[in-house]
Amino acid sequence: MLYDAYEMQRSLLAGASAMAGAGAEWFSNPANPWSYIGVGPVVASALEVFAHASAPRGKPAFGLDHTVVGDREVAVREEIVLRRPFGQLKHFVREGVEGSPKLLIVAPMSGHYATLLRGTVERLLPGHDVYITDWRDAKHVPLEDGDFAFDDYVDYLIAFLEAIGPGAHMLAVCQPSVPCYAAGALMNGDDHPATPLTLTMMGGPIDTREAPTAVNILATQHDLGWFESNVVATVPFYYAGAGRKVYPGFLQLAGFMTMNLGNHLVSHWEMYKHLVRGDGESADGTKAFYDEYRSVCDMAATFYIETVDRVFQRHLLPKGELIHRGRLVDPRAIKRTALLAIEGERDDISGLGQTKAALTIATALPKAMKRYHMAREVGHYGIFNGRRWREQIAPVVEEWIAAHGSQPAS
Repeated sequence: MLYDAYEMQRSLLAGASAMAGAGAEWFSNPANPWSYIGVGPVVASALEVFAHASAPRGKPAFGLDHTVVGDREVAVREEIVLRRPFGQLKHFVREGVEGSPKLLIVAPMSGHYATLLRGTVERLLPGHDVYITDWRDAKHVPLEDGDFAFDDYVDYLIAFLEAIGPGAHMLAVCQPSVPCYAAGALMNGDDHPATPLTLTMMGGPIDTREAPTAVNILATQHDLGWFESNVVATVPFYYAGAGRKVYPGFLQLAGFMTMNLGNHLVSHWEMYKHLVRGDGESADGTKAFYDEYRSVCDMAATFYIETVDRVFQRHLLPKGELIHRGRLVDPRAIKRTALLAIEGERDDISGLGQTKAALTIATALPKAMKRYHMAREVGHYGIFNGRRWREQIAPVVEEWIAAHGSQPAS
């Protein structure tokens, strides 16, 4: 019922969005006399804001067709290295460029597509051979392809690293920090040839007992049955994944929008004022952000519930109790992978200290192979996107990768 109600509302809003868009074009058309009268630009701007806010959205494209390496522009093409039912390994191939550090960027499976990290990829492309986990919208995965659980996530990461080959680095943005840490610990313990040289964790919930945020508190206020009853839905019959239990992306988006509703309202008010003044460039910047932010996808309910249980309620990794397919994930096994923990001073999703805990529990790793960086005046999304990411945080990541570009002596 929840999913069907949402789809009905989405269909109605899609029609309203189209009508508003047509109205905005009519009121701003130079051939229309009303476009030169005071009320014309005001009405056109209001309609355009509404049309943009209510428009349906699908999976965005990365759109990164070139980058600059040194002093020359080089073409970039996307290549799928490995396909699995719930995700694929995407490679950004820079034509004619070789010898750069191989970097696997692990995108969150938390309601948004991997394209949310477009700015992360774009900034690191000039100096790195970049791969990314391109997770699939669970509502499009047929039931016959099986389920997707926390252990499967870890398995996917190991398979992706194997496909990339030895000597790769791994960067986890937010939610995947825990499964990335688990994969790294298991691979270190096995002396796996594809063990990552470095693992960078950015705003990740390694230990949510540290400075708990509103998101963390919500996860501990209810038992798992509440989450299964209130946020898990069944995919409707008109999708390929019909019958699959999912945590819908639209619910995740609603939660994030509600947390910062005032900021979102201000952003749309500012966009409206830019349009009234004829400042289309500034308005386009806000539009581009919300085009990405509102593009959401579903995640398998099993993975979601297990993440709430293992990461946010029982804190298994920092307590040394996380089990992967019957085997203990031991942080003390990490001896070859250099760890970098990055946190934002104003992060309202992963509080200060939660990611830093990854360094504390890796007790067998030499101090020289651990580093902590706290980005001042940076919120959650600013850790991996925007000016501070490009100018202040990315250089720290690059330096860490460069400093640990080869396997330490055993």
